[in-house]
Order: sequence, then structure tokens, then C-alpha cells
Amino acid sequence: QVQLVESGGGLVQAGGSLRLSCAASGHTFSTATMGWFRQVPEKEREFVAATRWTGSRTEYADSVKGRFTISRVNAKNTVYLQMNNLNAEDTAVYYCAAQDWGGGSWYEERTYDYWGRGTQVTVSS
Repeated sequence: QVQLVESGGGLVQAGGSLRLSCAASGHTFSTATMGWFRQVPEKEREFVAATRWTGSRTEYADSVKGRFTISRVNAKNTVYLQMNNLNAEDTAVYYCAAQDWGGGSWYEERTYDYWGRGTQVTVSS
């Protein structure tokens, strides 16, 4: 099993920045890909960004490209999401997710095997 704990959410003004953290523990060696998703009430969870524990590949949703950056520190088993130039549409609960080796599309939540409980990000306009 893998446990994921998010932190770093909060209230920020439009145009501001936040950095989310996701600390992974347990059998992290079984995971290959780490992703961030977000969800607002009455809507499906949507992909934000993803990266692998190894290599340099990263993927972003079009809505966050150029504003968000996903990164990792393997020694800490931690993945980060740096969010800049935030706007009201970024308000959501942000979830960290992990995908086992051999997983499928990075963009689909059904392909992820482990999830954190989420952290609220609220952007005031």
C-alpha cells in the first residue's frame, strides 16, 4: 500500500501563488507516476499535471500550462505542484495520486491506484 498526504492549500488572491506538496509513504517503489487532479463541487475530477519518479517527462492540462509546475524530490518521496498566477477558476480541492508501474493514461483518474485526501485551494478575485 501507498499513502499520500497533501499539504499547502489555502486562500490566496488572484494573481498569487501557492505550492502544494504530496508526501508519499509505504510501498512507493511500486509506483511509477505521480499526478495532481482537482475537483469542484458537482463536477468530475480533472487532470492537472503528472510526472514520473524517474526521467524528465511531465504533462499538464492546457488550462494550467505555463502557470503550474510539477516537480519531485525522490529522496523525500515528495511531489510538488507550484501554482503561479492563480485565478478564480483554479479554486478546487487538489488531490495527489499515484499510479503503479504499467499503468495507463496519465490523464484519466481511473488509471491511478492511490489517492490522497485532498487539500483545498481557494482563489479570491
